[in-house]
Amino acid sequence: MAQLKSYDDIGVSTEGHVATIEIQRPPHNFFDYSLIQQIADAMETIDEDNNLRCVVLCAQGKSFCAGANFGSDGSSANRSQENNPTDKSSHLYVEAVRLFATKTPIVGAIQGAAIGGGLGLSLVPDFRVACPESRFAANFTRLGFHPGFGLTHTLPALIGNQRATLMFYTSRRIKGEEAFDWGLADMLVPLEEVRTAATDLAKEISENSPLGVMETRATMRQGLADRVRKTTDHELVVQDKLRQTDDFKEGVKAVAERRVPNFKGA
Repeated sequence: MAQLKSYDDIGVSTEGHVATIEIQRPPHNFFDYSLIQQIADAMETIDEDNNLRCVVLCAQGKSFCAGANFGSDGSSANRSQENNPTDKSSHLYVEAVRLFATKTPIVGAIQGAAIGGGLGLSLVPDFRVACPESRFAANFTRLGFHPGFGLTHTLPALIGNQRATLMFYTSRRIKGEEAFDWGLADMLVPLEEVRTAATDLAKEISENSPLGVMETRATMRQGLADRVRKTTDHELVVQDKLRQTDDFKEGVKAVAERRVPNFKGA
């Protein structure tokens, strides 16, 4: 049995064959390199424990993960954005690929907003339990930016190219009911039942043969981590380019000031 560790920004607990990873940066659980690394570390530890057969990924507070916490000048606490853009070895997308490469099934409890990279994180789980209050948005173009976290692969693979393109081009927020209709969410329950429903689904999965489920998952997700790696390599190149533009600075400033951005295309 693998020894579960303690982490700065996530809580990890177990009950029976189900592990729970709770993001603990309320109310909005903004992500950075450290948070994604902690979740990846926890998932890899869980993979080593034969007694743990499914994971619930959830979060404290109002949002599941509202994206990166950009400052009004376009800066971020995200370590990956402070690195030399040509040095990808410590970029958070490396940690994202680690998440997609883990072996244990995951059920996401999406009780609120999953925005930008938070949307990308919400697509790591095999299933998503949402509620009417859930919000899903790929708001990158509203920031003068390009989608990341592998979303240009994972989102169209889940909901189809046309709907994914609509989300990318418009940056609109998709409410829980529409997300369920589109297949972006697998279950829709009242807000207060999201985590319970996610845990119940995880328990249902864990009642089956762990070897059978794991091998089936490996078949169904075959090559996914490699595809995400190739996708994030491209996304990072474009993001590094757009991060230098006036439009990106304007987009971040406009979001911080809660106004419509005035983009110049430069």
